[in-house]
Amino acid sequence: MNYYKRAIQYILPYKGSLAAGIFFNILYAVFNIFAMLFFIPVLNILFDKKTPRIEAKPEFDGSLFNIATYLKDSFNYFIQNLEETRGAEYVLLITCIIFISMFLFRNIFSYFSEFYLTYSRTGVSRDFRSNMHDKILDLPVAFFSDTRKGDVFARITSDVGEIEGNILNSLIDIIRSPIVIILTMGYLLYSNFQLTVFTLIVFPIMGTLISLIGKSLKKDTGEAQNELGKMYSYVDESLVGLKIIKIFNASDQIKARFDQTLNSIRRLSLRLFKKKALASPVSELLGAITIGMIVYFGGKLALQGKGLSGAEFIVYISLFYTILDPLKRLSNSISNFQKGEVSAKRVFEILDAEYQIREDENAFEIKGFNDKIEFKNVSFSYEDRRVLHNFSLTIPKGKTIALVGQSGSGKSTVANLITRFYDVQEGEIFIDGHNIKNLKLSSYRRLFGLVTQDNILFNDSIANNIALGNLQAGKEKIEHAAKVANAHEFIIDQPKGYETGIGEAGGKLSGGQKQRISIARAVLKNPPIMILDEATSALDTESERFVQDALEKMMENRTSLVIAHRLSTIQKADLIVVMERGRIVEQGNHNDLYDKGGIYRKLVDLQNFE
Repeated sequence: MNYYKRAIQYILPYKGSLAAGIFFNILYAVFNIFAMLFFIPVLNILFDKKTPRIEAKPEFDGSLFNIATYLKDSFNYFIQNLEETRGAEYVLLITCIIFISMFLFRNIFSYFSEFYLTYSRTGVSRDFRSNMHDKILDLPVAFFSDTRKGDVFARITSDVGEIEGNILNSLIDIIRSPIVIILTMGYLLYSNFQLTVFTLIVFPIMGTLISLIGKSLKKDTGEAQNELGKMYSYVDESLVGLKIIKIFNASDQIKARFDQTLNSIRRLSLRLFKKKALASPVSELLGAITIGMIVYFGGKLALQGKGLSGAEFIVYISLFYTILDPLKRLSNSISNFQKGEVSAKRVFEILDAEYQIREDENAFEIKGFNDKIEFKNVSFSYEDRRVLHNFSLTIPKGKTIALVGQSGSGKSTVANLITRFYDVQEGEIFIDGHNIKNLKLSSYRRLFGLVTQDNILFNDSIANNIALGNLQAGKEKIEHAAKVANAHEFIIDQPKGYETGIGEAGGKLSGGQKQRISIARAVLKNPPIMILDEATSALDTESERFVQDALEKMMENRTSLVIAHRLSTIQKADLIVVMERGRIVEQGNHNDLYDKGGIYRKLVDLQNFE
């Protein structure tokens, strides 16, 4: 698959600005030629070389093939008369002013051409990153279980940058450069056909060599981008786990791992840049060879009386030299396409990622929760490890159901399945008699609130974190939710109250404060079903008391599924489900299970002993 062709499709919405850029580029090429032509009279005066006299004013015969000759003769006739009436010094002044004016317009058109083409290019980069971010938000949680965050970060930053720098820039060069080459080459062919044809023999050689270099770039680029993604992942892990790294004196180990990746990036980059750097010297060398051949061949024709005049020959060389840069750009764009295709492939791997959780074509919206949630013979595996076995459970409306058990017993998997972060592989889940796979995800997830032990907060104000997904909520509702969550008192003590920024991941707040803001966020949403995934397991005793009180307020008259590590927090639950290795082994209320003397009692006694 030609990924660069797909990348080019992103420029279609900007075809207007692209067309404007091409138009101004044509004007740039035309004025570049005119500017050089206006310099011929200057050179003739300086070299005291008179152009052949034209006795009568030229007349246009209407033939397009003769228009160039007509314009040239008319210009020479004008200069000839001007020199006779005003003198050579005046002609020198006028032609220099015209020459400067032509270059002024040439550069103005060059600026507008670059402006409109850059507008297109930056718009495409923005659209790529926007689409990738949208796709990341749409993809299921399961997709990122096997994907490094650093690698995703590399794709949305450096890989998109590579697409802009290589594919889009190369596309622009492929559009711009031929315009300059064709117009300039057209004049050169008109000026001296034999000399121009002779110069063209070096072009295929230059293009072939650059193309060969480009093919070898492709592999090295892919390896370098993969290593770069690994580096981003290591940086992310170092920032998140800095305390653990320090307390376990693991700095040397982490440094060695990071340095190894850096050395790989450096090795691959050196190999890449050595090949890339070779393209420019090869082009320059071939350009020098071309100029040398032109001078020799053109001089030989001039000596034979078949060549250009001195002034015309200098302008010819100057014009030919101006097409070497666009020619080099055109040649380099071929190799850059090869290089950019690797990054395009990595970007489209994200954009083309299949949704592991699919919404049925006939899915319908659910308006509310009226009766119960049912798990019927649900089984689930992570790769080849079975974590749920024929799990069946009914959660009536308004009841609090607690899941307890050792780590790895499947408690969090139940929460992930009920919220459709993952889809069941065997069995079914029903809500009010509807299979949840038949419901629209957006309306179904509106029924749920979620509070986890991870305290997922965003680098924003306290108010915006509480009002996440509901920015229209007024100040009164936000404060009410904070009061229910026992968070209002510490919030108003902050420097800017509810508008205080909390830093990345809530780093400016304590664990208990972050947890209460998470609870306030769930309270403001006011969902009929609440999922609490070990919401107090990471808190100290005092913070747990505040948080537990807030949780109890929040769960009043609400259906709740509580995954608990500290069993003292779920003794009031209507039903406690004890899990072991993906199966339900006991269920009942606290007193019944404790009196039964089974696994639940052992867990409670073990925690009491601790």
